[in-house]
Amino acid sequence: MKTLYTAFATASGGRDGKARTDDGRLEVDLSVPEEMGGDGGKGTNPEQMFAAGYAACFIGAMKFVADKENLEVPEEASVRAEVGIGPQDKGFGLDIDLHIKLPGMDKVDAEKVANRAHEEVCPYSNATRNNVDVRLHIDT
Repeated sequence: MKTLYTAFATASGGRDGKARTDDGRLEVDLSVPEEMGGDGGKGTNPEQMFAAGYAACFIGAMKFVADKENLEVPEEASVRAEVGIGPQDKGFGLDIDLHIKLPGMDKVDAEKVANRAHEEVCPYSNATRNNVDVRLHIDT
């Protein structure tokens, strides 16, 4: 793979610490959710950041596919990523649902764009494939 861009981020203190990108564009406090035994503080957590990144990237992947298919992703398109975390045989794992809204788009076209984005283009989908359950829910 020819790398086009590399992001740099550093975390300290673990799940209740801090995270910051090297360019300073993102700087967040981290908190452990109450559901995971934490204090549920005001900070974010890795699953929320992963969900936001996946959702944004997936819209970009759908736009890439749509362009190749001479289709258009509606301006009002949105993706809600639900990223769950829980114990598995060894360590912890993720479980993901992507709720994709493509208002006004033909249902067949919407399914084609979303499925190709997931199966071929989105780097988050490629990274999780065969390792994390990812379910697509497509609404037009």
